[in-house]
Amino acid sequence: MGVPALPAPTAALLNTTARGLRDLEQLDRLFAALAHQSRRTILMVLHLRGGEMTSGAIAARFDYSWPTITRHLRVLEQANLVHVELRGRERIYRLNAEPLHHTARTWIDRFTRDYSGA
Repeated sequence: MGVPALPAPTAALLNTTARGLRDLEQLDRLFAALAHQSRRTILMVLHLRGGEMTSGAIAARFDYSWPTITRHLRVLEQANLVHVELRGRERIYRLNAEPLHHTARTWIDRFTRDYSGA
């Protein structure tokens, strides 16, 4: 006896799957951004300094080269943890903590639901 064919996926299932994949991609970007101590430090410094600093002020806090700092800032920007604004010739980095809050809530919520079917 063969295995019965799976039913065709419904639009709702495909939408849920796509949303789940987007959530996982965002989670990966966030965790990758937080994986490096320097990026976590940049976020803390931004938070403690009122949430906004120039790239030069951020770079002055580290003994790294300028390309290294800009790489870290780019990773944080791609994870949506900072927003960049150009003011004249300066880049202003502004902390965006909402993805941290949202992702933490979503991630923890996944482990508080009972998926066992019991």
